[in-house]
Amino acid sequence: MIAPRACILDLDGTLVDTLGDFVAVLGLVLSDLGLPPVTRGFVEHTIGRGSEHLVRTTLARVGADAALFEHAWVLYQRHYAEVNGEHAAVYPGVVAGLQALRARGLPLAVLTNKPAAPARELLRRKGLDGYFQQVFGGDDFARKKPDPLPLVKTCETLGTPPATTWMVGDSRNDAEAARAAGCPLVLVTYGYNHGEDIRAVPALQHLERLDALALPAG
Repeated sequence: MIAPRACILDLDGTLVDTLGDFVAVLGLVLSDLGLPPVTRGFVEHTIGRGSEHLVRTTLARVGADAALFEHAWVLYQRHYAEVNGEHAAVYPGVVAGLQALRARGLPLAVLTNKPAAPARELLRRKGLDGYFQQVFGGDDFARKKPDPLPLVKTCETLGTPPATTWMVGDSRNDAEAARAAGCPLVLVTYGYNHGEDIRAVPALQHLERLDALALPAG
């Protein structure tokens, strides 16, 4: 196992439990549109492929016309900016885990499918922004995870090859992107993986807490 020269970390479901934010925002959007709410379980199984995908899938779930997307998207962004972080919490072990990575001198980046502006604001509100050299969102690149492009571009920005840049995430999206990009993969077991057990996905390590990450000497 090659020691990492840098680490890329996912945000939602890896660093911060944001499910409550998504549930609250979608509830507000659907109420504004006069549409029925969706369940917390539906939201948990749907998040991870970007906010646009979440809104489109939610509209389809409640039987709304797909043409409502543009209006719903404007509402979603407005409500998310207001709610961002209010119903979210940093997972246990995350701060200690980030401190350990920084103590090793590793450059750190966040790579999320969430749009960049709310991602950076969430990190700021939760006191995590100071740990990261770069923060990239789903609108920073032409394609989102599970496409490998965002990981490849993030590695280029960090100045490290994919083979020595570890990806830490919580879902199959992260796993597929990491494999395609050539990044070693670590998965946390507490996040969102569309209702599937992430332990079934091969990885260097499966972590119950980020501060349990084992780094080889190097």
